[in-house]
Amino acid sequence: MKVPILDLSIQHQRLKSEITHAIEQVMDKTHFILGENVRKLEADIAAYCGVQHGIGVANGSDALYLALLACGIGKGDEVITSAFTFFATAGAIARVGATPVFVDIDPLTFNIDAGQIEAKITAKTKAIMPVQLYGQCSNHEAINRIAANHNLVVIEDAAQAIGAEFQGQKSGSLGTMACFSFFPTKNLGAYGDGGMIVTNRDDLADKLKMLRAHGSKPKYYHHLLGCNSRLDELQAAILNVKFPHLETWIASRQEIARRYDALLAQHCKVVTTPAVDGNNRHVFHQYTIRCPRRDELQAFLKSNGVETMVYYPKPLHLQPVFEYLSYREGDLPETERACDEALSLPMFPELTLEQQEYVVSCIRRFYEGNV
Repeated sequence: MKVPILDLSIQHQRLKSEITHAIEQVMDKTHFILGENVRKLEADIAAYCGVQHGIGVANGSDALYLALLACGIGKGDEVITSAFTFFATAGAIARVGATPVFVDIDPLTFNIDAGQIEAKITAKTKAIMPVQLYGQCSNHEAINRIAANHNLVVIEDAAQAIGAEFQGQKSGSLGTMACFSFFPTKNLGAYGDGGMIVTNRDDLADKLKMLRAHGSKPKYYHHLLGCNSRLDELQAAILNVKFPHLETWIASRQEIARRYDALLAQHCKVVTTPAVDGNNRHVFHQYTIRCPRRDELQAFLKSNGVETMVYYPKPLHLQPVFEYLSYREGDLPETERACDEALSLPMFPELTLEQQEYVVSCIRRFYEGNV
């Protein structure tokens, strides 16, 4: 059996006629930049998150970059974040000229350990950027309390977590701003790049709309040094077709996660299944286990037709590009351990029970034969 880590073709076939119609409408109207589809998506995503403003941008990486710019963060400033995440998180901090300050993770949730944040705050700290990794929110009760005590902004990297909740409150509404990605593999994915920033603050929303268009307002009158980063009208039209299905897809992902939990508990206790914090609604962008001999297991699964991914094999604090920060191996032990043990299994709303049983049977065979 072949089991891909993600199969977008099933979803596409089910929505193909609607998406084709939406694209044709854009083509017929020939309004391709910041049109009605972008405005509708911005309003719908903002309402879904429970905030006032959505600002569509070119991708999730730019969303993080522009959010930092809008807060006036730049050279000489520090931003506290996680080293166990995609590069864009710390990359955006460095792009604005600030310094990423890495905090270790909670070994259960893979998210930033809120209990270690305060010790990393200095006079240069301007923001905390928690990552809602794999579809689960960080501990925002603690994070927001720390931020309030030290007058810091909180920028959610919610690229993987649209629809996730902390204490009944949607990701996107948990900080000063939040940044989403619509990369095709995300729970709400476009047919190319796309991103969005959401916020309750009118001043930041106005500034972000200028920053995404070279700092201009009105056109050709430039007040800020921004960039060209606008959500494409075609991508917004596609996302408007897909967005009404998001909650159904999340429910499917949660059911698939429950099936994995039960199958692995019954057949393969050597691996550790994902922990869900009791405060959280986990949307399972990824279903990520911890396992011994991870790389060997991954190779075995590949040889048996099961595709998996390692998110992430090398922590950001040990990446060559950040050598100037002078971190050393052992500085963030839980992050480094996760990089050696984490393995994401196939996860998409259309994944069948038969496919899951096959994946788990392969994991069981590996450990029965090798451990």
